[in-house]
Amino acid sequence: MFRKIFTIAAFSILTSMLTSYVMIMSFSNSRNNFPREFSQVSLTDFSQNHAPSIRRSNFSASAPTNFIKASSIATPAVVNIQASAKTEFDIWKFGAGKSSGSGVIIAPEGYIITNRHVIDQAKTLRVTLADNREYKAELIGQDPSTDIALLKIDAKNLPAISLGNSDSVQVGEWVLAVGNPFNLSSTVTAGIVSAKGRSIDVLDDVYRIESFIQTDAVVNPGNSGGALVNTRGDLIGINTAIMTKTGQYEGYSFAIPVNVVKKVIKDLLEYGKVQRGILGIGPEDVTSDLAKSLRLPEVSGVYIGRVNPDGAAERGGLRSGDVITKINKKQIESVPQLQEVLATFGPGDKLVIEYYRNGSRFVTPVVLQNKINTTAQLSAPEVDLQNELGFELRELNRVEKAHYNISGAYVHSITKKTVIGKTNMEAGFIINQVNNIKVNSVLQALNEISKIKGKVRLDGFYIDYPGKYSYEFYRE
Repeated sequence: MFRKIFTIAAFSILTSMLTSYVMIMSFSNSRNNFPREFSQVSLTDFSQNHAPSIRRSNFSASAPTNFIKASSIATPAVVNIQASAKTEFDIWKFGAGKSSGSGVIIAPEGYIITNRHVIDQAKTLRVTLADNREYKAELIGQDPSTDIALLKIDAKNLPAISLGNSDSVQVGEWVLAVGNPFNLSSTVTAGIVSAKGRSIDVLDDVYRIESFIQTDAVVNPGNSGGALVNTRGDLIGINTAIMTKTGQYEGYSFAIPVNVVKKVIKDLLEYGKVQRGILGIGPEDVTSDLAKSLRLPEVSGVYIGRVNPDGAAERGGLRSGDVITKINKKQIESVPQLQEVLATFGPGDKLVIEYYRNGSRFVTPVVLQNKINTTAQLSAPEVDLQNELGFELRELNRVEKAHYNISGAYVHSITKKTVIGKTNMEAGFIINQVNNIKVNSVLQALNEISKIKGKVRLDGFYIDYPGKYSYEFYRE
């Protein structure tokens, strides 16, 4: 009896060992056959001089799970960023006037992408590579609407990450977050993509783009600006925010899609500022009741609640009440997704928009505009001056000019605690004189302001308030 039991046990152990061996060999073979190809893309279209070489993956979907391979590829490209500020400024700070975050090397020539909130108001920036080398960093440019900043260090032959395709990322896909939480360098955590196109109202900008990749990979203070990669090690997002009541990870983290990042990089390198393509609508998500009333085939798309006069949408034939369902044949299901798609285009770009009106489908071409309602690329000085003063101007539209018989530059938005913000000027103010010189357009107003050193007086009026108003400030 004992001999029979021993024989059965021995057979069971042998069977288990053989099964384990087959599984290990199978997994080993899948790792050895792990596919990886890259195309070397020179950014000659990004910048005419000294264009960095950024690698882009040819793959459209994630490869089989292999955290070791992805970690070994991504970790060397993720850096630690120490920002010393003029004042205390960030809720994720380490010591008075200092903040810490992460960044990602995107080109061997020393270009590094990070979050704007990591370096905002910083006086000095220091970057520590994964191999512990330290460099002083230069700020190339930043974009408040996406919370992206581009840095440059004086180094060559750096281990740059390859840029993937965030459009191909799927819910349920394995991802890794790589960064420096709490100054713990080169920390890697794993999770899955929980959702796409998520808006969490974390950015404070009139043109904000919030269409985050949501994951359950652990992200904590210090991870901001770090890499979200797929199982091939391709960059698919920049870790930016967490949803929390304690200031630490509680289950969900959010990353900026890399396809949005690509456009920001291109513009910062070529223009010094992001050239945002504006459609000129008031977008709303489609609800079930709205879909029924508009006789839509499904509860999807973006409802146009408002069309800006003389804006790109109006000039393309779109009206209030239309529902956008596709842009360049890409399905549009929500407002965040619409923002994400538009963020990859600039002023003057032509889009083909599919939409529903009165239960029927239509197609129309639309040419995107810039912030001042033209199709031209804005120069850096024009944008810099508006950023310096803390307001955004646009041209008066056709309806405003005809109805009120007015001319000037319309103040579209004002940032708090800035030069203009401290004057008590309100959005909607129309500037028609700068230091007693008449101006009829945005460019004229900015040109006159740029000439002045000392006291500046802006005269004008509000459409909804009687009388004339003047606001004064000083330029150094």
